[in-house]
Amino acid sequence: MRQQRGGIGAGRRGDEPGLLTRAVDRVFRFVRLAEFEILFVLFFLIAFLLFKDLMSRPEYNQLFVKKPDLDDPWP
Repeated sequence: MRQQRGGIGAGRRGDEPGLLTRAVDRVFRFVRLAEFEILFVLFFLIAFLLFKDLMSRPEYNQLFVKKPDLDDPWP
């Protein structure tokens, strides 16, 4: 039987972190770099969803879509 060199964790070189640790670090680094852009997009997405929800209600829709008044002298 062969013996492994280095014992437990022999596949790693020195103190190099594992694949999962490097992936998580890169995700956190990206979030820190793009924090403003992420918050900017989230702000507009939430504002759009709230506005869409408000405008879908019939009572609010009547504010924007009025039937023409035939007695009004303005066109």
